[in-house]
Amino acid sequence: MRKNIIALLLALPYLCCLIPSAKAQVLGGKNVFSFLDLPVAPQVAALGSTNVSLQNNDIALSSLNPALLRPSMDQHLQVNYTNYFGGVQYAHALFGYHAEKYQTTFAGGIQYINYGRITETDATGMAQGTFWPRDMAIQVTASRRYLERWFYGLTMQYVHSAYQQYKASGLAFHVGLNYQDTAHHWQAGLVFRNMGVQLKTYTKGNQEPLPFDLQVGVSKKLEGAPLQFSATIHHVHQFDVRYADPDFREGTVISDGDTARTGGTADKIFRHFILAAQWEIGRYIELTTAYNHLRRQELGMPQQKGMSGFSGGLGIITRRLQLRYARSWYQRSEALNQLGINLPLKEWRY
Repeated sequence: MRKNIIALLLALPYLCCLIPSAKAQVLGGKNVFSFLDLPVAPQVAALGSTNVSLQNNDIALSSLNPALLRPSMDQHLQVNYTNYFGGVQYAHALFGYHAEKYQTTFAGGIQYINYGRITETDATGMAQGTFWPRDMAIQVTASRRYLERWFYGLTMQYVHSAYQQYKASGLAFHVGLNYQDTAHHWQAGLVFRNMGVQLKTYTKGNQEPLPFDLQVGVSKKLEGAPLQFSATIHHVHQFDVRYADPDFREGTVISDGDTARTGGTADKIFRHFILAAQWEIGRYIELTTAYNHLRRQELGMPQQKGMSGFSGGLGIITRRLQLRYARSWYQRSEALNQLGINLPLKEWRY
């Protein structure tokens, strides 16, 4: 059964090419509240921003798949900070609680993005003042066990954006499943991300969809070795996720590095994959690395891709503290740095 599940997950991107609705689209710029897909924590970023199956004691993984929230994360408090590109800064906090009476684990969190002070001008360029655009998401997650190996979870997020006089709000839902075989050290996950609706639109009558994504993945820890590998597939519902610009012909490359529908079938399939590995060194050190092929193809500069698409992370894990750092390379000269701390508050009681 395990081999059948893995084979099905790996074949899904190819099967999607048989679906008429799975046509090429531009992934960016077609949805509202796209900030929901930003990596909120260092381990999330180190795993390539998407992973629905890897299991350890980091509560941040529940932001990728609510079914990864576990009773062992009871009273875990995590705070993360990200210095994003262009002076943008954002923070994320999450707290877990296990309700033994209901056999359910809950988590509550908030994500806040500050885009800095922006000068407001009129059509002639005259300054009219300043404003501070911002995004925010407040979430509640619940996770339960089914039988011995299955877990399921649900996350609900209230989302709010304010860009000067333009404001919008909405509800987003993430539904996840996780199958965990501890005897053979492997896990599988399935997530429906960003299902929901706008409650208030930026402009009247302009309803926009949320950045929906169907994701699947598997993780396997080696027998007798502290090394775990993961393969995650995103946008399973859409086979061709290449950048498609109507102003450019098939096979051309834009000078700023964005691809214009280049590559064959193998490239189309591999753009869905994010590959990751995690290595536990001794009791306290955790190393993570990942490769995101879509990010490398879309953001890497031609002839100078460098480390584009790669990411790595370092974790210092003790009984009372989890301290993590991650660095993600988007372009050869542009990388994202993230810091996070996880405090198991139970361990601080005397």
